[in-house]
Amino acid sequence: MAPVQKTSRRDFIRNASLGIGALALSPALAQLAAAKPAKKLGIALVGLGYYSGGQLAPALQQTKNCYLAGIVTGTPAKAADWAKKYNIPEKNIYNYQNFDEIAKNPDIDIVYVVLPVSMHKEYTIRAAQAGKHVICEKPMALNAEDCKAMIAACKKANRLLSIGYRLHFEPHTIELMRLGQKQVYGKVKSIDTGNGFTYGGDPNAWRLKKALAGGGGLMDMGIYSIQGSRYTLGQEPIAVKATQEKTKPELFKEVDETVFWELQFPGRQKVTGKSSYNHDWSYLKAEAEKGNFELGPAFGYGGIDGKVNGTPMQFPQITQQAAQMDDFALCVIQNKQSRVPGEEGLKDMLVVDAIYRSLDSGKWEKIG
Repeated sequence: MAPVQKTSRRDFIRNASLGIGALALSPALAQLAAAKPAKKLGIALVGLGYYSGGQLAPALQQTKNCYLAGIVTGTPAKAADWAKKYNIPEKNIYNYQNFDEIAKNPDIDIVYVVLPVSMHKEYTIRAAQAGKHVICEKPMALNAEDCKAMIAACKKANRLLSIGYRLHFEPHTIELMRLGQKQVYGKVKSIDTGNGFTYGGDPNAWRLKKALAGGGGLMDMGIYSIQGSRYTLGQEPIAVKATQEKTKPELFKEVDETVFWELQFPGRQKVTGKSSYNHDWSYLKAEAEKGNFELGPAFGYGGIDGKVNGTPMQFPQITQQAAQMDDFALCVIQNKQSRVPGEEGLKDMLVVDAIYRSLDSGKWEKIG
């Protein structure tokens, strides 16, 4: 059952950029809605695949702190189409050979890396060295060591780095964090969460190549389940035990299909999670001493739904990517750290690395 909307999505966005209703949700959203920057910051999208074209570019038509200023693509036909559709001047269009020339372009303040995972490290570092602040899509990198190098490069260049964790700006998710971290219903005793979809796309896609993606369902979908456990508790896990199943080895030759794990936290909660490229999952359920709360669907681009003790949450849907990018632009303007900095991506990758070690060893593995 979907939550009752107090305002329509269209009215919600039109009335307050992030929504009048959002002002009551959290001080963070209220601060963002109230901010009035002197000028919009320019964002250049690096990589014009489905997420850039289907989510980020449309969201940038709704933002108030930033706008789509440039693009980076290796496909001339895409460059022409995007230039026409979004009125992007030729001087703000780059390819992967002349990318570093972006350093000379004052129109572009932020570079958003939306490339295969294997390219995240290189283009995050190059963007920072070009003097641009960076948003990098999740998962942050192939492994934790690459994450550390990216963080170090941005710090050396005195540029801000944020990871594309859009759900940290989503109202139902913010409420889930509050309920868990503030122990509104007492200490959380257990969490169960899963995220996945049934892959039916190109069998030769980069997501199925280990060298490009780093892994399969765990890297792509499992990162949300890991994040969900961490932000519900407000704690960092210390160990993990994992198993996997593969029912389509011909398709998932190089990467994982379905992975199950148990995380050990300092508070000794029972925390289980799973990810898949062969199951349609999107939920997080938390049991506390005096109640329960859940999200389901929990991790999509829209239609997030939540319940507290069986009663639907009464929050509106927002354009998550618009809220995410507006917040980062405000961080750049105010020279303050993002709530989802590079360190947040590193923490997830430390868990992912440990899960892969556990799959190999069959044992509990320490995280970190």
